[in-house]
Amino acid sequence: MTHPVPMVEIWRGPVVESQHSGHAVICDETGQITQSWGNPDQVVYPRSSAKMIQALPLIESGAADAQGLTTEQLALACASHSAAAIHTVRVMAWLDHLGLGEPDLRCGPQEPEDIPARDALIRAGDAPCQVHNNCSGKHCGFLTLNQHLGGGPDYIEIDHPVQRACLAAFEEVTDLASPGWGIDGCSAPNFLTTLHGMARAMAFFAAAREGQGMRATAAARLRDAMIAHPELVAGESRACTQLMRACTEPVALKTGAEGFFIAILPRRKLGVALKITDGAGRASESAIAALLVRLGVLDAGHPAAKRFLNPPVLSRRGFDAGQIKPSAGLL
Repeated sequence: MTHPVPMVEIWRGPVVESQHSGHAVICDETGQITQSWGNPDQVVYPRSSAKMIQALPLIESGAADAQGLTTEQLALACASHSAAAIHTVRVMAWLDHLGLGEPDLRCGPQEPEDIPARDALIRAGDAPCQVHNNCSGKHCGFLTLNQHLGGGPDYIEIDHPVQRACLAAFEEVTDLASPGWGIDGCSAPNFLTTLHGMARAMAFFAAAREGQGMRATAAARLRDAMIAHPELVAGESRACTQLMRACTEPVALKTGAEGFFIAILPRRKLGVALKITDGAGRASESAIAALLVRLGVLDAGHPAAKRFLNPPVLSRRGFDAGQIKPSAGLL
């Protein structure tokens, strides 16, 4: 099948009012597809779901160990954080450790998704800065690698040594030559691949073990840092954080803009990649929760699972008007 398939339904009363379609792939450690929906060869931007791949050169180069990076910093390098204090304080400390500051970032300012942090800025009359950008941890990783490589300040340029290293790692773990790239929301390049390529890369991260080679060691360290610090990967109210905590075994999850999501299941050595074609985050969260239930690592009755798997559709007065549900074919 080459067309997207129905993945998530929006019910109002007894009727399906809206429907989200998409593609999804589950790969094993050999890179083979074990299950798929829609078109595994669909070319996609993985967006922020690729951050752990972009962080591989940070460890492989020796930069992470040279700077004594902690598991918290490795988790932040893979994060799309909410700019809560637990995130921004750590980003500022990382920059200070490098002898750098907020102007050295190239991600651009962003209003915090964390409500208390946003409200504190408003009360103080301050504008958001680049530290509040959800990708500032990834960019601290880029800056750390850049210092190690001795590159110029504009590390987000496509021909910069940092981005050349990221592209090489990306093509190697997806096992595909990238057909192109676009500019991500944080101004860094985001490389195209297929759903199968991303699922294959995530299966590599799932099967990786420290001591099995430089790349496998790097992948295992990044994956385990994400699992150890789910609150740093996203934020307290976010799907990545809550679903990682809810899973019955260690699982790394990472959302990407425009309806992308990945899952890394180390005990089962499986990788998952999914894309909702209309880019709806409500659908990608429901779909990834459904696949986690399908794979037996998430109890559908867990409060966090229910929050994303079957969130209610409410009226403005809080009346139960309907429900978001994964399509039957996904469960």
